[in-house]
Amino acid sequence: MVDESGMNSNTALKETPIQMGSSEYEMIELLRKINLSRPVALTLACLAKGREVSSQSIEVVSGLRQPEVSVAMRYLRENDWIRIREEKKSKGKGRPVKLYKLTVPLDRIVSKIEQEIIAESRHVLQNIERLKNIA
Repeated sequence: MVDESGMNSNTALKETPIQMGSSEYEMIELLRKINLSRPVALTLACLAKGREVSSQSIEVVSGLRQPEVSVAMRYLRENDWIRIREEKKSKGKGRPVKLYKLTVPLDRIVSKIEQEIIAESRHVLQNIERLKNIA
């Protein structure tokens, strides 16, 4: 059976609507405070529960536009944190629906971000020390 979007109704049943609760909003706020981009922070919050989610669902729940979701997905893909699966529409024309799922636990993602921030901070401190030696 196919719904009006052209998706197989089995797929439509698989994807339960995602919702943002207080923990997701806190996660977004904290990710933003450590300088993660808004699209990446919102997208990670949408994927945090470990479910397979369509880009359209991420757009609706997060308020992001399609290009912003694409930018966030590129960042997540470059870090090998997500799996992308395309599902063809069984009715009508158009592009297949892309479904995304985190392949790395969120705590490992946070650890990786932490390592990057520590490395960047060390580099900044080294530059400060070099400046002190010059002055």
